[in-house]
Amino acid sequence: MKQNITLSLDKELIRKSKIIAAQRETSVSKMLSDELEGLIQRTEQYEFAKRKALANLKKGFHFGGKITASRESLHER
Repeated sequence: MKQNITLSLDKELIRKSKIIAAQRETSVSKMLSDELEGLIQRTEQYEFAKRKALANLKKGFHFGGKITASRESLHER
């Protein structure tokens, strides 16, 4: 479902965006929509990766091997 919104932009920004849109054979509205979609997608991907990385850190990593000495024996003076 599409919905219109109203934006307040600088006149020079609008002028330049119309030129770019014409060069790309698209509309300013389509360009803005595409950029917002990209921003949302990148943000969602970042948040997913962040949650996954934090979960991995919380879980910890096991690199194999066995602990053969106690902490106390290693730190005896």
